Amino acid sequence: MAAGDLYEDVENGLETPLIKLAADEPTAADQSNGSIGMVLLTTFVAVCGSFEFGSCVGYSSPTQSAIRDDLDLSLSQFSMFGSIITIGAMIGAITSGRVADFIGRKGAMRLSALFCITGWLAVYFSKEAWTLDSGRFFTGYGIGIFSYVVPVFIAEIAPKNLRGGLATLNQLMIVCGSSVAFIIGATVSWRTLALTGLLPCFFILTGLFFIPESPRWLAKVGRWKEFETALHTLRGKDTDVSREAAEIQASIDDLHNLPKVRMLDLLDAKYARPVIIGVGLMVFQQFSGINGIGFYSTQLFVEAGLSSGKIGTIAYAIIQVPVTMVGALLMDRSGRRPLLMVSAAGMTLGCLMTGTSFLLKQDLSWSPELVLILAVSGVLVYITAFSIGMGAVPWVIMSEIFPLHVKGVGGSIVVLVNWLGAWLVSYTFNYLMSWSSTGIFAIYGGFGVMTIVFVAKIVPETKGRTLEEIQASINSSPKFDLN
Repeated sequence: MAAGDLYEDVENGLETPLIKLAADEPTAADQSNGSIGMVLLTTFVAVCGSFEFGSCVGYSSPTQSAIRDDLDLSLSQFSMFGSIITIGAMIGAITSGRVADFIGRKGAMRLSALFCITGWLAVYFSKEAWTLDSGRFFTGYGIGIFSYVVPVFIAEIAPKNLRGGLATLNQLMIVCGSSVAFIIGATVSWRTLALTGLLPCFFILTGLFFIPESPRWLAKVGRWKEFETALHTLRGKDTDVSREAAEIQASIDDLHNLPKVRMLDLLDAKYARPVIIGVGLMVFQQFSGINGIGFYSTQLFVEAGLSSGKIGTIAYAIIQVPVTMVGALLMDRSGRRPLLMVSAAGMTLGCLMTGTSFLLKQDLSWSPELVLILAVSGVLVYITAFSIGMGAVPWVIMSEIFPLHVKGVGGSIVVLVNWLGAWLVSYTFNYLMSWSSTGIFAIYGGFGVMTIVFVAKIVPETKGRTLEEIQASINSSPKFDLN
């Protein structure tokens, strides 16, 4: 079907509404015979970018001692290396929406992969701190774009009944990438570990030749024939996609009648709720401490009393993957909001346990073994809780709540805030640990409590709604239906 078959030809004054939608007509998203294999393949290629994201983030923890020894880096220099990835990611976040809107979702992923390849090679050949930092910065820029485009791309290609679960694969592959970096980093040199970061990029660059572009983006830029082809590729050649196509094209038609949105326009009251939700979730995700704990987990376990921090890091790495899988399975069953609140409560408990262990460590009357068990258990409870909800759900909701014409700018702002928080937490973690190891976990735990309140009062439930239904809900009421 062509766009002219569905819409008024304004220039010629013709009306050709050839598609009639019956109330009982099944949508492509509800049909069971669709091309689920292509949806899964497309999602797999996209989440290779998420795996790359995790590889980049997880690189600094197992390599800290070796890099500092080989290149004679001070603690402050390594803190800069560990955190400069987030500065690159902030710049990537600022440009991510515009890049993804201009060259497409697939084009943005190609660009990201090339930046990551450049960065890893710079790290591998580094002899001095500045080249090491440059490589880390380039990988940061690449994953800054990945962090926006991957969840958006998945949300745009997935049927509504699978969207939550498939979008959660984004976070699952992030933790898989991080876990693999932790485990491999315990056995190989830091230069060899840098080379392993190239592999997901090659998978992405190859896989993008075999998957379709986002139908919603193709419709947005007026490539209607490719839009039709992409939608049939994703839903099945013989699947009736008329209703889904009409919904998408109707939203694009509305989009063309709306003004172009700039970042300052997000201050408008009509965009306030999605901006507050998206930004708020990212602030609470980061300021609950995840990137400080994740970037420097090896050193944290040593501070707690383990003779080798690598043992705790491997346990940290292993536990993330199955728990994130559980979160993915629950996403479209229990809903987004319950997962967020349970996750935040668990993170608060983990912070309380870890902070208490460091407090007891100062009192020599307590058994060192008991203190160590409490500290390690607290960190593992924290990462378990984070992986089941706060890791994945904010990204899923971010990809769902913005209207299509605001998604590029709004998503960029949300991702920018996420990476700004990541930089602040990762850069200050070592200094705050030196100030008060108990105090830092009290701060993180406090943000966990505020997260529960924020979700209960502000965040909507988006489970089971199409993107168009979510936008209709936003536009029809000044407040979301939280039921």
